[in-house]
Amino acid sequence: MALSAKLELRQSQSLVMTPQLMQAIKLLQLSNLDLVAYVDAEMERNPLLERDEAADAREGEGSSDGNGSDAGEHQGEADGHEMNGAADGENSDWLETRLETSAESIATKLDSDLGNVFPDDPGVGAQEIAPVLPADSWAKAPSRQTVSSDDYNLEAFVAEQKTLGDHLVDQLMVATADPALRMIGQTIINEIDETGYLRAEVEEIAERLGAPAALVETALALVQTFEPSGIAARDLAECLGIQLRERNRFDPAMAALIANLDLLARRDLAALRRLCGVDEEDLAEMIGEIKSLNPRPGSSFGPMMVQPVIPDVLVRPAPDGSWLIELNSTTLPRVLVNQSYYVTVSRGSKKDHEKAFLAECLQTANWLVKSLDQRAKTILKVATEIVRQQDAFLAHGVEHLRPLNLKSIADAIGMHESTVSRVTSNKYIATPRGIFELKYFFTSAIAAAGGGEAHSAEAVRHRIRVMIDGEGPQNVLSDDTIVQRLRESGVDIARRTVAKYREALRIPSSVQRRREKQAGL
Repeated sequence: MALSAKLELRQSQSLVMTPQLMQAIKLLQLSNLDLVAYVDAEMERNPLLERDEAADAREGEGSSDGNGSDAGEHQGEADGHEMNGAADGENSDWLETRLETSAESIATKLDSDLGNVFPDDPGVGAQEIAPVLPADSWAKAPSRQTVSSDDYNLEAFVAEQKTLGDHLVDQLMVATADPALRMIGQTIINEIDETGYLRAEVEEIAERLGAPAALVETALALVQTFEPSGIAARDLAECLGIQLRERNRFDPAMAALIANLDLLARRDLAALRRLCGVDEEDLAEMIGEIKSLNPRPGSSFGPMMVQPVIPDVLVRPAPDGSWLIELNSTTLPRVLVNQSYYVTVSRGSKKDHEKAFLAECLQTANWLVKSLDQRAKTILKVATEIVRQQDAFLAHGVEHLRPLNLKSIADAIGMHESTVSRVTSNKYIATPRGIFELKYFFTSAIAAAGGGEAHSAEAVRHRIRVMIDGEGPQNVLSDDTIVQRLRESGVDIARRTVAKYREALRIPSSVQRRREKQAGL
């Protein structure tokens, strides 16, 4: 069979992801912080993009009064300040000159008076100087230091926050003068994380510095004596042991308890009493003392910056009983396409590659503005439908949370499920009941016992927690009892599902809870 080349025409349909469509999809799933970073990067790359500062100014004016009277008054005040600027500058220079002249004259008089009164005494105290001048001279004496309003920085008066490393280094400089111990101690301090634990092995530090392991152990023992107590420990047992030694409470019974923290986590009190050789009352006292220790000694120094959650959607009740839903304008970057700049530059461009670059920048800028507007509309549409379907939750609480899935929202607003999934990722909504991620409202359904409306899994988990929180030492609820009570309230649920929800809530079993309550833990 001979092989030959030939041309054929075929017609087919396919979905093509254009760069603009990919950009719109990417913007849809970004959080507000990632969106701001993305827009800033685009503005640096595209000269036709600029921030809409006029919109921010209008928003600030609208928050004050809502009319233009205040703006006119403030403008008049600003004009007045500008008119009097030169006079204020002259007055300031004149006042500064007068103050410096007065200060020099007072200093000259002070030197001459002191020379007459105490000609041979080099040391004069403040209590001896005071009677020389008139009573009101001290109040009139100005400071030689002048402060300019342009150079005034309020942050210069804020005390610097001391980090854990700085606190330990200060103690190291006082604890030893040996340069070798100081160098090794500095290396150990650098390997301590923000919780106060040493995250490097002694052998690793010794090999890195070329020092004997015994000398590194000596430096580590020195650092472990610093404040806060328990610092530079390699595990929890060593951290608690250091603190107990400083309290002079590390006896053999306590050492046995520290060595068996896994039994304490499982609340196996009988095994602990046997290993420690103490009775029930002594064991309870020892456990109480361990609870008073700090398992994270470095957490009080240099806390990690916690980024607060900024909601993308705001929900508040309306006077007629409905809900007012609006986008949080502070999370939406405002950008404009500078058409006048494009016209000016395009007139001066003669080369083809310059014109192509400007055309590409204009197209990219227009698509970015359009994508941002479409993103805002889509988020608002999805959030409105979620609020409509979860109205009972907003009005009455988590017990009335309805089961909801992406398909229900997508069908209601006429969008695809993937679009709804992207919108609800990393987006938060502020409600009268708190700030929630949009995905919080999508929960699986649990069938009703009587064949009625299904229950939300989140609402069932809330009921389980309420039941367990209300139990007493003598009536600890087992999983079977919880299943029976839920079925009596109309929730058809299996025992393994209750156990799964309880473990997800980090609630121990009924046996462990009974031990804790009986021991008073």
